[in-house]
Amino acid sequence: MDFGMLGTALVMGIAAIGSAIGIGTAGQAAIGAWKRCYMNNKAAPFILTVFAGAPLTQTIYGFLLMQTMQSSDADPGFLLGLGVASGLAMCFSAIAQGKAGAAGSDALGETGKGFSQYIMVVGLCESVALFALVFSMVALG
Repeated sequence: MDFGMLGTALVMGIAAIGSAIGIGTAGQAAIGAWKRCYMNNKAAPFILTVFAGAPLTQTIYGFLLMQTMQSSDADPGFLLGLGVASGLAMCFSAIAQGKAGAAGSDALGETGKGFSQYIMVVGLCESVALFALVFSMVALG
C-alpha cells in the first residue's frame, strides 16, 4: 500500500466532508431566513447564498493540495501525515465557516444590515484553510 497516495486522497476527502457539513449548516440557516422574510412579506435577500456557499472553497483547497502532493517525491509517511493534518484543518475551517455563515444569514435576514461585518467573520474562518494550504505547499518544497 502506498501511504503517500492514501494521504493524497485523504486531504481531498476530509476537506470535502467539512465543506459538506459547513454548506449544510449555513444553507439551513439561509433557507430559514428566507422563510421568515416570506412570512413577513419582506424581500428575501439573495446575498444569503454567499454565506451558504462559502464553505465550498475548502474542497477546492483540498483539491489543489492533492494535486501538489501527487507530484511530490516526499516520504510517504510525511505525505500521509500532511494529508490528514491539512485535511482536518480545512475540514474544521469549513465547519466553523458554516456556523458563522448561519449566524450571518440569520442576522442579515432579520435586519437587512451588517453584511460586511458578517462576511469578515466568515473570511476569518476561511483564513485557517488558506494557511493550511499554503504552509503545506511550502512544506512540500
